[in-house]
Parts: sequence; structure tokens; C-alpha cells
Amino acid sequence: MILLGVDPHKSTHTTVAVAPEANRQLASVTVGARLPEYRRLLTWARKWPERTWAVENANGLGRHLAQWLIARGERVVDVPASATSRVRELSRGGGRKNDQIDAAAAATVACLHGDGREVGAEDHATALALLDERRVNLTQARVRVVNQLHALLRDLLPGGGPGQMSADQAAALLRTVRPVGAVEKVRKGLARDLVAEVRTLDKQLVANAADLETLVKAANSTLMHTPGIGPVLAARLIARVGRAGRFPTAAAFANYTGTAPVEIASADKSRHRLSRSGDRQLNSVLHTIAISQVRMPNSPGHVYYQRKLSEGKTPREARRCLKRRLADHVWKVMLADERRTRPPAVTP
Repeated sequence: MILLGVDPHKSTHTTVAVAPEANRQLASVTVGARLPEYRRLLTWARKWPERTWAVENANGLGRHLAQWLIARGERVVDVPASATSRVRELSRGGGRKNDQIDAAAAATVACLHGDGREVGAEDHATALALLDERRVNLTQARVRVVNQLHALLRDLLPGGGPGQMSADQAAALLRTVRPVGAVEKVRKGLARDLVAEVRTLDKQLVANAADLETLVKAANSTLMHTPGIGPVLAARLIARVGRAGRFPTAAAFANYTGTAPVEIASADKSRHRLSRSGDRQLNSVLHTIAISQVRMPNSPGHVYYQRKLSEGKTPREARRCLKRRLADHVWKVMLADERRTRPPAVTP
């Protein structure tokens, strides 16, 4: 087995072939970040029939090359830049740095230190992440446009428009405005343009939600069976978590999401505080689900929340307990979905 360490850059990729048994460099090549050069790199690598690619930062600068190789049947592992830095510092040469040294360090880490993580082909989780990012951008754009519209309405109408205002309500308010003078005419014209932008963004958000729901169902996810989880939150969970099986226990998943309570540094070990670590976006999703279930009288979360209140918990403490319980539930549901859709093992 030969390890092909890759140090990717924006315009070039340097690859070094390393024999893992002797940790000896066999050959190296530098190619441009272009498809014809990718083909030349793969042709060069085929002189070693048994090979594994160790790409530094395969989810960053090396993402395109890593996915291109995987699509052609190659095995690729991701090596974090921090790990190659440690190898470079501890190796001979006083921490010298160049592309060949970094590429060889990536191969060394993947072989000897076990910091390499196998990279899989992009799947529905990647598609959901792209749609979720698009939704975030659309939502931010809508907020910005609505704020501009409110500012114009305050100058056109006494008191401006209501706080929660749809595009139809804004259009109805504009129809009552009889502009006098050039300034008011310009303000009303700009407000009409902003109303049209809000309508366009609303249509895009509806289409985005429909695409998210279609992909969540195509992934055979049962997350939407949980009260408080719609297509948007289900898509965000799948996109952010990826494989639930990478967490060995529910406690590990709760720690990753920042819902695991932390003991207060005092003599009273029965008191806990909110964890500030973990994935804050996942924490926000679980918080939204918890708030939704608290407001749904027939949901399991509402019953659990009321029971915690009756035990003497404050509303904030009860919500934290519910978030921790929801983290366990989400992990179990996603793990069950993953096991159900996993292809059966091939028996020899």
C-alpha cells in the first residue's frame, strides 16, 4: 500500500508518494488545479495499484480534488492541517515548510498517527446543507429588505407600518399614500420596489422549503414525525450531524450539541449551568424544537416540561432539561434511520 499525500493550494496541488513501512518518499509531482491536470495526476498515481490518498484539509481547499478522486473510485482520507503541523514540527529539519514536506506530513499522519478520516462521496446531507445555507441567505435578505421598507413607511405614514407586516399589508398601506412633492414620490416608488422584492423572496423561501422537504423524505428520515420538527429543522439536523453513528453514545451527541449540563464549580454538585461549547447551530435547532413542544399541549415535550416545573425547576432549568432529552431522542431517531437505510452486508 502506497500513501499519496496531497498538499492542496488554490492554484496548484503537490502530491508525494510515501512508502508507509519505511516512511520513505518515492516520488512527487505538482499539478495545476485544473481538470486536465487532475487527469495527469491520476495517470501518474496508477503506477501504484494499491494506493490511498491523504489530502490535507479535504473539506476546504482540497475538497474539489478529493470529491473528484472519490467519484473515480479512489480511496481518500482527510488529514487536518493541525495534525500535519505537529508532524512537521517534530520531524527532522527544524519545522521547515514547503509543499512537498506538507504533502509527506499528510501521508505520515494518515498512516502512523491515525488522525486521518476517510472521506465519503457527497450525498443528500451535502445537498441539504447547500439548500439550508441558501435559506439562511434568503432569510437575511428578506430581513434587510423589510427593515428598509419600514424605514420608508415611517417617513410616508404617521407611525409607520405594523411590526409584523406582510407584502400584501405593505402594498395596502402604500395605496393610501398620496405623495406630495418629489421626495415623497421617490420614497413611495422605492417602497413599491421593496414590496416586490419581499414577494419574490417569499416565493423563493416557499420553494426552498419544498425542496428541503423533498430531500428529507428522499433520505428516508423520520425526524418530521417528532412534534416541533418540520422540513427546515429536519434538513438542518441532517446537514449538521451527518452520520449519527459517528457518536458512540447519546451523551457524546449531547456534548457535541452543547446540551449536556456542566457542573457549577462550587460545593453544591447538584447545581449545573449551561454549556457554552458544542455546535451552536445544532443547539439552536434543539432550542427551537423545545420551545415549540412547550407550546403544544399534547406533545411529549409539554408533558415533560410541566413535570419538571412541578418538581421545583425554574422555567429556564426545565427548558434545559427538555433540550437534553430532545438531544437523546434526535440521536436515537437519526441512528435508527441510518441503520434502516444502510445497505446489507455482503457475506463471502
